[in-house]
Amino acid sequence: MRIAVGLARDNVEKRLQAHGITRRQFLTYCAAVAAAMGMGPAYASRVAKAMTGGAGRRPCVVYLHNAECTGCSEALLRTNAPFLDVLLFDAISLEYQETIMAAAGEAAEEALHSAIHNPDGYICIVEGGIPTADNGIYGKVANRTMLSINKEVLPGAKAVIAYGTCASYGGIQAAAPNPTGAKGVGDALDFLGVKAAGLINIPGCPPNPINIVGTITYYLEHKGALPELDYIGRPNIFFGKSVHELCERRPHFDAGRFANSFSSEEARQGWCLYNLGCKGPQTYNNCPKVLFNGTNWPVAAGHPCIGCSEPDFWDHMTPFYR
Repeated sequence: MRIAVGLARDNVEKRLQAHGITRRQFLTYCAAVAAAMGMGPAYASRVAKAMTGGAGRRPCVVYLHNAECTGCSEALLRTNAPFLDVLLFDAISLEYQETIMAAAGEAAEEALHSAIHNPDGYICIVEGGIPTADNGIYGKVANRTMLSINKEVLPGAKAVIAYGTCASYGGIQAAAPNPTGAKGVGDALDFLGVKAAGLINIPGCPPNPINIVGTITYYLEHKGALPELDYIGRPNIFFGKSVHELCERRPHFDAGRFANSFSSEEARQGWCLYNLGCKGPQTYNNCPKVLFNGTNWPVAAGHPCIGCSEPDFWDHMTPFYR
């Protein structure tokens, strides 16, 4: 049995079988990624090919951690679709990632050094805001400031993916009064040309893992081309519509049916949460369309959208319940 046409790598099939995953289940997941990218069901086979190394040489990937809670990594690692190892070991060559790598100390530093000198180049994924105040002394890894590490690694990358709102726009680290001078990747390193060279922002607190899987898939399937981005660097295929436009409670909004308390009968009946602080009209993300773990999203669970994929949402979207 083969996973799909062109997916002849036996190690892919063996790992999927070890997870108890059938060919049909894998292709169903690929279809979900394709749908998130705005593609039809036929595109699922192309997603599968890209995810399992069929799109050409595996790109070297360096994953940096800055000022953050590691929630973005946890969201990715704890996805209920167990295809992360397929993505890591067949679609990309993940050379450095502090959360999951076995190496430590000098061995870890050597892995980073080797990766950024790969003759075929590398992609850099960044999680967390970059502390910039006082030359970046408020955030260090291996006794080096995060700022200096990013200044060394990012300018040489073929593409940079800022994963999560902290990496994209600063996130909670950048909330007032922001004593560490935390900034998103683009703002912190714009003077080095990182934006111009190819910066992709995948915001969210945390982001839906499908959005980064889809971004990497697009990059691989299009031979290193970047997806079309909006004015703040987000892929339009995932962030092109507002949460409000996609929300299943939109008919209640249009009809003027609003819940005025969380304990009300109207709230239990699924009426619009705008009067309870929902920021869906101001927020661009695909949460209603691409459910977390294929199960749910905040508004469907009865909680207003807090605008977590927008710049400065901790300052501009608060108080969250007004």
